[in-house]
Amino acid sequence: MEHANTSFLPSLLLFLGAAVIAVPVSKRIGLGAILGYLIAGIAIGPSGLALFTDTASIQHIGELGIVLLLFIIGLELQVSRLLSMRRDIFGLGGLQLAVCTLVIGGIAHAFGMSIPGSAITGIAFALSATAIALQVLNERGELQAPYGQRSFAVLLFQDISVVPILALVPLMAAEMGHGSAEGNGLVNGAIMVGSIVAVVLVGRFLLNPFFRLLASTSAREIMTAAALLLVLGTALLMQWAGMSMALGAFLAGVLLAESNFRHELEADIEPFRGLLLGLFFMSVGMDINGALLLHYWVLLVALALGLAVVKSAAIGAVFRLSGSPTFDAIRSGVLLSPAGEFAFVLIPLGTSYGLLAADQSAFVKALAALTMLFGPLLAAGSELIVKRYQPPPAEIEEDYSGAHGKVLVIGFGRFGQVVSQILRTSGVEMTIIDKDVEMIDVAKRFGSKVYFGDGARLDVLRAAGAGEARVICVAIDDRAEAVKIVEMAKTEFPLTEVFARAYDRQHVLALLTAGVDFHMRETFESALAYGRYTLEALGVDNQEADEIIEDVRDRDARRIVAQQQGGIYAGMDLVNSKRLMKPEPLERPDTIGVTLNEEAVRAVEAAKEDEETG
Repeated sequence: MEHANTSFLPSLLLFLGAAVIAVPVSKRIGLGAILGYLIAGIAIGPSGLALFTDTASIQHIGELGIVLLLFIIGLELQVSRLLSMRRDIFGLGGLQLAVCTLVIGGIAHAFGMSIPGSAITGIAFALSATAIALQVLNERGELQAPYGQRSFAVLLFQDISVVPILALVPLMAAEMGHGSAEGNGLVNGAIMVGSIVAVVLVGRFLLNPFFRLLASTSAREIMTAAALLLVLGTALLMQWAGMSMALGAFLAGVLLAESNFRHELEADIEPFRGLLLGLFFMSVGMDINGALLLHYWVLLVALALGLAVVKSAAIGAVFRLSGSPTFDAIRSGVLLSPAGEFAFVLIPLGTSYGLLAADQSAFVKALAALTMLFGPLLAAGSELIVKRYQPPPAEIEEDYSGAHGKVLVIGFGRFGQVVSQILRTSGVEMTIIDKDVEMIDVAKRFGSKVYFGDGARLDVLRAAGAGEARVICVAIDDRAEAVKIVEMAKTEFPLTEVFARAYDRQHVLALLTAGVDFHMRETFESALAYGRYTLEALGVDNQEADEIIEDVRDRDARRIVAQQQGGIYAGMDLVNSKRLMKPEPLERPDTIGVTLNEEAVRAVEAAKEDEETG
């Protein structure tokens, strides 16, 4: 009995251990978590070390990850969001899916597949890997770029389309005519429609009161249990009605998208979704036929690269025809070229209904896995090509004749906006420059004048009045460029003080070396204020809290001086220290310090005394 109760533990430890090893390594080398799970599955599966051979049972459990993923997608599909992106979602997304399905399905049919099998293959490869694409966009910081937004819209349409696609596969199989009576079609259709209507009515009128009642009990675990009950119960109902479990989960998510409990439910479901989805990909990796991969690896690699090129070209053409610039279309095409996560759901589903032969299914799944493997690598390569050959953005001819003021602010991001607001409120005349056209347009809509210009160019600084300004505020977030601007400004405009936003301690040291007059780490003072409020919340009185904060600030100044030892400021005397800590300290509110003040100077003196006394 004891053995029966603990027999699942070795398998559980095996899966967790493989994931813990493979996924971090995969992410470290830029392949992403999904490929890490696939590789882990291959390693422990029948084609690898054969540590686990019952792939069917684990895949059934792993499919719950897809169910929960569809629920999360449904939760995120608020009507307002769909309406704001409707043109790109339904127009561009629908055209992309149709074109890629026809092209890839046609190629599959040319290789000898049946029409239903070609259709399943075409759809499976027309879908894209959402997790890979979003990871690449986040790493590049271009999710909000025009091509990033349009790519996301296409992915969103694909996620929506998965639901009807999975629901239509059984209907497609029924149309193949395997002896089913046509009269049963009406009954089955009525059951499907009735089930959907029942789910919609329950979601519309009962779910919010139900969750409100549970929330009033203050039992967090019951809310989690109710969320799982809702998702899995709806999924099971849809399966009983002859449709996919994913459709039920998606419907449940959409019904709760506008609910007050949406974020609570998403937080409760997310841990289960992540683990089960990882388990699903591991089961997919275990199911890949290693012998097939080894035997046909040349053909599979050639086909995977060929499909990536064909799909990239098809998607790029769709994006280009719909108005995207050429290089943006190339980026989107390569980004969306890998087969998607749902290919590993759709292909086995088609096989179970007889639309694909078993050997065809194994070959297509291996091919889909390879496209996902090559996807991040192709995206990185295409980005290098685009950056090399893409022409630089057209220079905006800016008239600086109206630029004047005591302060020149370089950069109008979140940091520069706050600085500008303070100066504007105090009535200080200033000139603001930024090289982000979109940011300039935003500022214009809110009544602010921001000039276009690259602060790293000397001619732009001269034209913007740097020589006449009393202070140049460098508020950009590019660390290397900020140091370059400080060096250039101190060389060309020695009578102008240069203040700079710093990122971290290493950036501070680089700015000091460049000759900055004043620096402020972007999070340091806010963190001190945050810590001070925390002390007060714990009962520390104001005076003691001030002393603690000043002590932290003083010790930080000492560390900066110590780190300069052996560098350009080795043996820095008090005069130089004071120069670096200009201007004279402003009046500092009770909770927020805005400059390194006289206490910091005393810290420098103390550091010097410590050095002299050993």
